[in-house]
Amino acid sequence: MLDIAEELTRWVEQGRDFAVATVVAVGGSAPRLPGAALAVDSEGTAIGSVSGGCVEGAVYELCVQALLDGVTVLERFGYDDEDAFAVGLTCGGVIDILVTPVRAVSAGRQVYAAALAGAARGETTALARVTEGPAELLGRALLVRPDGSYEGRLGGHPELDRTAAGEARALLDAGRTATVVVGEDGSRCGRPLTLLVESSVPPPRMIVFGAIDFASALVRAGKFLGYHVTVCDARPVFATAARFPDADEVVVAWPHRYLESTRVDGRTVLCVLTHDAKFDVPLLERALRLPVAFVGAMGSRRTHETRNARLREVGVTELELARLHSPIGLDLGARTPEETALSIVAEVVASRRGGTGLPLTGTHTPIHHDVPADSHRPATRRIGSVA
Repeated sequence: MLDIAEELTRWVEQGRDFAVATVVAVGGSAPRLPGAALAVDSEGTAIGSVSGGCVEGAVYELCVQALLDGVTVLERFGYDDEDAFAVGLTCGGVIDILVTPVRAVSAGRQVYAAALAGAARGETTALARVTEGPAELLGRALLVRPDGSYEGRLGGHPELDRTAAGEARALLDAGRTATVVVGEDGSRCGRPLTLLVESSVPPPRMIVFGAIDFASALVRAGKFLGYHVTVCDARPVFATAARFPDADEVVVAWPHRYLESTRVDGRTVLCVLTHDAKFDVPLLERALRLPVAFVGAMGSRRTHETRNARLREVGVTELELARLHSPIGLDLGARTPEETALSIVAEVVASRRGGTGLPLTGTHTPIHHDVPADSHRPATRRIGSVA
């Protein structure tokens, strides 16, 4: 539900009652990942999505009912060969949806409000909710901060909150949204209780080195994918906000010096478009030794071979060179800056998600690579075959 935090925060500020339906578990070719949410307010307004359209109508009705009776429910939507186009996922997947009313009289509204407000402000925060376990605990929420402090109470055994906060903090440190199973008494061996931990972290960074026309298109593509995009170039006449109005930052500095001074992490994408050895070599020498998600460099195949030889001369190892995506981008036959940007971000997504870059037509690989087909676990409350 933190993916629609800005809209829900406005609802909270306006004093609206609403119900939130959240994907808590998926199996097979489900269209949305855990954490995706659809919300409905007391006037019938809906925001968000849990299935890309397959079961939105049925989930909407569950939200309306939850607002009326104030009861949290867990519902499964799956595929049935005998009635493929009834309410269900015709793509063949299975999803579990937790529907939680957040009304003015709801005990947990303050926790939800604080989590939503923090996520809307871009703060690092996690929301842990009970998705499977005793009926009286279902939907209970805990807000967890990076320092391990937490707000709210799941109920049950006193140790449960501390254990849940520890598990949530570990996922928050990794920037991950996932389910965890703990004992009902906070131990590892008690009756199992499942938590969905949603992590809200600042957007990942994309740093584009080289203020060229192709960079402008890449900035727009990076923003579309949700990156915080920085353009860096040593030439002040080219590195201007006027040339890159969509960039979050435009920095005038030697690329390698900027890279040494700025913050990067395991989600950062580095795109080197400078196409000039005096920039490329010192920059890539450093970039290939950083724990970032992706390092790519533009250039012809001849440029690539020459650049690799120069990198070897300055001590870059073969193992480090193997991390370099060069020439950057997938083979789309791109010509224009926009087409080239598309080929670059397509490779970034494929690298991030484990895709092959091949057409889906004629292949037999999974469409969604994030969730193994056998990761879906049975849910325990109000589970019905609705398709």
